[in-house]
Parts: sequence; C-alpha cells; structure tokens
Amino acid sequence: MVQLRQTVEWLARHEASCLVQVETWMVRSLPVPLGVLAEVWPDESWQRALRDLVVRPLASAADPSSTGEVGLLRAVDREKGIGLVTLDGDTVFVPARAVVVPHPVLLADLDELREFVADLQVEQAVSQLFREIAPRPAGLRARDTSVSDWANGEFAQLRHLTGRATSQGYAVRGGYACLRIWEDGHALDARYWLGSDDPESPAWTGELGWVDEQSRPVPLTGIGPVAWSEGARMAARIHAGRKTDDEDA
Repeated sequence: MVQLRQTVEWLARHEASCLVQVETWMVRSLPVPLGVLAEVWPDESWQRALRDLVVRPLASAADPSSTGEVGLLRAVDREKGIGLVTLDGDTVFVPARAVVVPHPVLLADLDELREFVADLQVEQAVSQLFREIAPRPAGLRARDTSVSDWANGEFAQLRHLTGRATSQGYAVRGGYACLRIWEDGHALDARYWLGSDDPESPAWTGELGWVDEQSRPVPLTGIGPVAWSEGARMAARIHAGRKTDDEDA
C-alpha cells in the first residue's frame, strides 16, 4: 500500500514537472530539438503536456528564423518529423529538426487559432491559446520605466496581497512580486509593487516595471512583447484579488 501511494505521488510530481517544462519552452519560445521530443513523446505525461499545442516546425534548431506553417502537435517521429493538424484541418507530417512552441502574444493569427481549437473541442494541458495576453501598447515614451494600470488595488492586509502573489506562483522580494522572463536570449525581471510595511496593515498595489540583470530600470520602449505580456499578466492576476465595492458595502 505504501509503495502504491509513493508511485501515485511520483506520477503526480512527474506530470506537474512535464507541464512546467513545456510552459517554460512556450514562454521563452525556445527551439526544442526533434530528438528531445521523440525521446519524451512515448511518455503519457509528456504527451499530455505537448499534445495539441500550436507549434512551428524549424528546419534547424540553430536558426529559429527558418520557420514553417503552424499547426496542432499530434505526433512525433524521428524519421517523418512532426505530425500536425493544420488550420485547413489536414493532418500532415512535416520534416523538421526542431519545433518552437510560440508564446500566444507572438501568434498573428491567434483569434483564428482559438476558433479552430474551439471547433475541434480541443483542450490544451498547458494553457497556450487561451493564456491571458497583453499586447504592448503604442505611444510608449522612452523616459518612462513603469506603468500604473494595476496600481491602487486595495487589500485589507499586506499579507493578503503577498499571499495572493505567492498563490499565483510569483516570488515576493523586497516588497515586489517578481517574475523573471527570458526573451531573445536576455533576462528581464518584471516587478510589481506590493508594499513592505507591517504584514497586517492595509496595502495598495503600486506600479509595474521591468529591470535588467543588474536591477537597472528598463525603458518601456525596450520591453519585448513576451516580457510585456507576462509582466502585465502577473500584475493583472494579483490585482484581481483586490477589495471590491461589494465587499465594502
């Protein structure tokens, strides 16, 4: 009985780790070699995490610019390549050396893809097409290093606010909710101000900004689309837990 329970627990941890790894590939839009996919595909947990994700085949893992048509991942074969369901509804094998799992903010035909998977009644284990995204707005100024779109969210106590951040999977350091994002080979940290007072005192959210690896503020005009979207997603998810007028009534 103990051995069975340990096996079940191991399987649950394994499935969770597969989901986390695949989400990392997506958020970073990392090229994944065909050999890696072929090695893990027979594993049910890996296959569940990968199946029906929108992927773009690459002719070379070293050249992400050499891209092909996107489609839903349905099969992996070392000889044939990547099995896809295309937007035309065709199932095809595409020769590839690697694939990219694009971040949804980078998909120009995102609305069409959402309609497509809804028609097929497809559910993705890793939220890709229906992940919350925030396109970078136009008209940003180079002198600005933060945005206040999610500021002034009121929480009864600071510990509720920090608890909200950690429950959503974000680190809290120095009064900020923090998220490291890799884009185009560079790391940025999105930081959303929560506060650093008494944990039981009232708290209000502050501004969202991005810093480089030396903790220097980065101008908003220098933030890439993925870093912007993921930082805004973090702030929006935390801000959503604020007090509402109904709670005050």
